[in-house]
Amino acid sequence: MSIFSFTLFILGFVLLIKGADWLVQGASIIARQFHVSELVIGLTVVAFGTSTPELFVNILASVKGSTGIAVGNVLGSNIANILLILGISSMIYPLSVSRGTVWKEIPFSLLAVLVLGLMVNDQLINADHVSVLSRSDGLVLLCFFIIFLYYSYSIANEIEGMSEQLPDSSRSLKTSVLLVFLGLAGLMAGGKWIVDGAILISKTLDMEESLIGLTIVAVGTSLPELATSAVAAYRRNVEIAVGNVVGSNIFNIFWVIGVSASIEPLSFDTAGNRDVMVVIAASLMLFLFMFSGKKQSLDRWEGFIFVCGYAAYIGYLVFARNV
Repeated sequence: MSIFSFTLFILGFVLLIKGADWLVQGASIIARQFHVSELVIGLTVVAFGTSTPELFVNILASVKGSTGIAVGNVLGSNIANILLILGISSMIYPLSVSRGTVWKEIPFSLLAVLVLGLMVNDQLINADHVSVLSRSDGLVLLCFFIIFLYYSYSIANEIEGMSEQLPDSSRSLKTSVLLVFLGLAGLMAGGKWIVDGAILISKTLDMEESLIGLTIVAVGTSLPELATSAVAAYRRNVEIAVGNVVGSNIFNIFWVIGVSASIEPLSFDTAGNRDVMVVIAASLMLFLFMFSGKKQSLDRWEGFIFVCGYAAYIGYLVFARNV
C-alpha cells in the first residue's frame, strides 16, 4: 500500500467527519429559516447527521460489492458505541438515566440486532438458501426505522439538554446552503477514499474486508458519536450521552443497513454471527448494568469494564486472524 493511498485513507476520515458536521450545521440552519421546531431538528437533522458517516461508507461499499466492509462497519460501530464510547463517557461522568431509557430504548436496540441476526441467517434456517440481506429485508428494516422515529418524537420532550446539541444559527441562508453542499461533497469523497483504502489494506495485508470494517472503519465512523457523548457526559447531559449511542445503534441497523440493502443486496458470511453475538452481549450488559442499581446508572468502574471488554474483543479479532 503506497504512502499516497494511506494518506487518502486517513484524509477520508477527516473529510467524512467534517462533511457530516457541515451537513448538520447547514441543514439545521436552513430548517430554522423555514420555522421548523428545534425538537424536530434534533430528532431528524442532528440524529441523522451522526449516522451519515456509516451511511455513506456502507452505500459506497455495497455498490463496490464489498459487503464485508458494509456489514462489518455497522456491527463494529455498534460494538464500539456501547463498549468504547459509553465506557469512556461513563468514566468521564457516571451515566444515570431515566427508567424509560432503560426499559424502552436499550431493549429496542437489542431488538434491532436480533432482527438483523434472523435476517442474515437464512442458511442456518434452510441449508438451500444463501445468507443474504435482500432488498425486501432492507425495506422491512426501514419500516422498523419509521416506528422508531415515531417513538422518538413522542418522548423527545422528556429529554433534557437537546437544544444544546443543536448547531449555532448565526450563519446566513446562503452560507448554510454552501455548507450542505460542502458536507455532501465531503461525505462522498471521504467515503470513497475510506472504502478504496480499506479494500487496498485488506488485499495488501491479506486480511478479510470484514475485519477492516469491524475495526478501523468502524471506529473511524463512530468518532461523531464519541465526540457527542463525551461532551454530553462532561456537561452532565447524561440522557443525551446514552440516548445518542443507543439511538445510533438503532439508526445503524434499521436506517444504514436498511438503505444499503435496499440499494444492493448484502451477502453475509455466517462467521459474522460471532460479531452479532458480541453486539447482543454488549446490549445485554448495558441493560443489566443500568438495571442493577436503584439509580439506573453506568458507573465509572462499569465503564472501565466496558473499555477493557472492547480491548479484549479487538485483541481476539487480531489473534484469531493469526491463528
